[in-house]
Amino acid sequence: MSDKEKISTWFQHLQADIIRQLEEGDGKGKFIYDEWQRAEGGGGKSAVISNGNIIEKGGVNYSAVYGDTPEFLIRNDSTLAGSSFYATGVSIVLHPESPMIPIIHMNVRYFEAGENVFWFGGGIDLTPHYVNEEDAKFFHQTLKDACDLHHQDYYNQFKRWADDYFFISHRNETRGVGGIFFDHLSGDKEQLFEFVKTVGSTFAPLYVSLMKKHASEPYEPIHKQWQYIRRGRYAEFNLVYDKGTKFGLETNGRTESILMSLPPRAEWAYNHQPQAGSNEALTLSMLKKGINWV
Repeated sequence: MSDKEKISTWFQHLQADIIRQLEEGDGKGKFIYDEWQRAEGGGGKSAVISNGNIIEKGGVNYSAVYGDTPEFLIRNDSTLAGSSFYATGVSIVLHPESPMIPIIHMNVRYFEAGENVFWFGGGIDLTPHYVNEEDAKFFHQTLKDACDLHHQDYYNQFKRWADDYFFISHRNETRGVGGIFFDHLSGDKEQLFEFVKTVGSTFAPLYVSLMKKHASEPYEPIHKQWQYIRRGRYAEFNLVYDKGTKFGLETNGRTESILMSLPPRAEWAYNHQPQAGSNEALTLSMLKKGINWV
């Protein structure tokens, strides 16, 4: 089995395991599956959940696509001219029903092209509608523990990368409380793959614990309105800045699967300003780079 086949197979198993854990954690919602083919080569399996006890909408998507290396990649590396590429990964976004439960995103991916070019990318980040410091510390400590299994510098390096990447510059705010983000990691392929496997395996237990912690918390209409406004910010980031969205669309991926990250409902209130001293205002004050959660 080639490296790319081994990696793709593990990603398929990861998708199935995460789906199992999320269904158990939700207690009601079931994923529906949609297999698709890409005309130029490859395809994937999208798995979507909706209207669960906890998860209002979410997707756990696997893909493996290949073919002629796209022109936009050749522009960045002229040695790839005339080559073929292979890209595979798992991408997840979950939008909870309750505004007291955070949105979460995870992606792990592998890319290769030509004779010698390959890299891994991915990460996990958390987007609370209301920033809960205890949750943020738990989330970041869990990611640091995962990173520390592989390299003592990974967490600090990838945490800074996430702060810079998950930043809505036209709003001058981070998308949430960050996490870790890494891209174009190359070197010892086996060691890097082990790190990516740890990241992927960390996701489901981490999020299910947050789901269960806040599932029974009460909330009011004002909290739902704020949730919809924060979802609007999430949509802005994914449509304007997200590299995965751009890569999927530029390689003629499946539009429904690419845009599954968008929330089921969002709002844009003109010049909305939360009341001074409110929990909403407190959350906005904490959407900034460089907060040391651990």
